[in-house]
Amino acid sequence: MDAATLTYDTLRFGEFEDFPETSEPVWILGKEYNALTEKDEILSDVTSRLWFTYRKNFPPIGGTGPTSDTGWGCMLRCGQMILGEALVCTHVGRDWRWARGQEQREEYISILNAFIDKKDSYYSIHQIAQMGVGEGKPIGQWYGPNTVAQVLKKLAVFDTWSRLVVHVAMDNTVVIEEIKRLCMPWLDAACCEPEGAGELNGCREGACALAEEETALWKPLVLLIPLRLGLSDINEAYIETLKQCFMLPQSLGVIGGKPNSAHYFIGYVGEELIYLDPHTTQPAVDPCDDGQVPDETYHCQHPPCRMHICELDPSIAAGFFCRTEDEFDEWCVRIRRLSCNRGGLPMFELVDSQPSHMVSADALNLTPDFSDSDRLERFFDSEDEEFEILSL
Repeated sequence: MDAATLTYDTLRFGEFEDFPETSEPVWILGKEYNALTEKDEILSDVTSRLWFTYRKNFPPIGGTGPTSDTGWGCMLRCGQMILGEALVCTHVGRDWRWARGQEQREEYISILNAFIDKKDSYYSIHQIAQMGVGEGKPIGQWYGPNTVAQVLKKLAVFDTWSRLVVHVAMDNTVVIEEIKRLCMPWLDAACCEPEGAGELNGCREGACALAEEETALWKPLVLLIPLRLGLSDINEAYIETLKQCFMLPQSLGVIGGKPNSAHYFIGYVGEELIYLDPHTTQPAVDPCDDGQVPDETYHCQHPPCRMHICELDPSIAAGFFCRTEDEFDEWCVRIRRLSCNRGGLPMFELVDSQPSHMVSADALNLTPDFSDSDRLERFFDSEDEEFEILSL
């Protein structure tokens, strides 16, 4: 049976390999488990992750487009899952657990509503597919990790409830200064304005004035890093580094998989990656009249899928979530520590400020009507095979 035609009942009641009996540690999004003594805890953690799959019979995308994403929407659904994990961490916390039939928290309902398959949900398949047209992807075309990351970045701007900063680190480089400017925009305002300017009776006024909550808070960061870790196969020199990413408490997991078959990887055990698979078609869900959302099909209630890490396609995007500046600073310390390990090659570079070898917006020579971020997105907007190749 083709994976794209599987139904929820087929998956739910089919034969699944149980979780392995092993003394090796199991890592799920920054949490360590013992498979021999904590199997229930492992399954509870996996089940609590949001599971977005193919759906059918939703309103036509764009009014006249497809009513199902079966066969083409798997990477879009993986993008929903990695961003959904960020929303869970933001609003209900990483330690929140889902249980069938439990009373739903208001924040959890709001998270689900952000992904319901209809045009006015922040991160619906409709919004992602239509925003992807601006990235050169017609509706119904398969996405790569870079494209879905760029689309999520643009959609997050409209989510005023979560106030996330989605940053896509290009050129295999994470620039600390750039991220801090994005997450604390008041820094630029404070640096650019002369002392006393814009103040009247001790109050800031004018278009440059920022609301108090904007100056007091770090905007939660979703950091997505598109990478290509080899040519046709993953370079084994990166395997240990990739595994260590799942051990970081800031981990959102990895989106990738096999050619034209995307998965959401949430951890590993031994040499196997643990993932949620979007390749099953379920009916679209409508909220109830009382506002509740039938949510059983949004949680994977069977043992998670596993695959050998060497089977991973080298084109991936790794995700991390930092709710506070302290969490981001801690992430930087951990990444630098990993870079010093001899067990594998670093997958990306972490620098304090933009290196001279990175292209600047001025060098692109594009029309000044675009913001710097839009210019850079257009410059780096490429198919997956055009990523810079990382190799020994």
